[in-house]
Amino acid sequence: MEPAKQISDDLIARYQKITSATAYSAVWRLAPPGGQEWFASANYQLCLMRGVKPMTHGKTMVGRARTLRFVPSRPDLLKITRRGADSPEYRAMARCGPGDVLVVEAHTFDEYSCILGNMKTRMLWHRGGEGIVTDGAIRDLQMISDDYGLSVFAANRSPAGNLPYLEAYEENEPVNVGGVLVMPGDIIVADDDGVVVVPSDRAEEVIDWIEEQEEAEEWVIRLIDEEQVPPGTYYPISAETKERFRAWKRDQAEGQTK
Repeated sequence: MEPAKQISDDLIARYQKITSATAYSAVWRLAPPGGQEWFASANYQLCLMRGVKPMTHGKTMVGRARTLRFVPSRPDLLKITRRGADSPEYRAMARCGPGDVLVVEAHTFDEYSCILGNMKTRMLWHRGGEGIVTDGAIRDLQMISDDYGLSVFAANRSPAGNLPYLEAYEENEPVNVGGVLVMPGDIIVADDDGVVVVPSDRAEEVIDWIEEQEEAEEWVIRLIDEEQVPPGTYYPISAETKERFRAWKRDQAEGQTK
């Protein structure tokens, strides 16, 4: 499946400067595309993964999603999936490079079912990927983090393998991870607060809003400190306050050109 929009390295670099909290606020507020207002109950508010926790604390990870889906295992399935170097998990990691994140749907009832360990993950390290996001468990975490330098966000850590519960089945298709739809090419923003998914076809709009919002928040903080007023005077930032900020910024720009 081709991404709805190709995400450039320059765009990834802009996202690397923000937090998951800011990304969540920006995606949550997105309106449905033009012509879909009648179906507004299908919105972008399901963008924060549930039950997916930072396993490598203190690390922020941003990248394009490269997807992999596991399904419950069965002997007849293994005849299809076990293809050595051409197995689904290796095809998924082969798509990864710098600026890419392996996003894995486990969707299992067993909290200790593991999707990957240090041996298979070695390929992701070789490819230069940023790390892993999964609603399943991960094993060999210490080696994956310390030796490979990969960031990991998962539901659990475990010494177990995938069988008898799970088997890698398909890659580069939409996945459901932590209750959030992830399409190939979407942007992942993950830190100690959580994992947020930014739809690739709205990614530029989202980061434009974030960059202006963060600048406006700095301006509002100065106002609050200068006037010694309760933060609620100016925050959350209203449309009127945002326009005041934009006018101030225009004045600043005009002053620099004189």
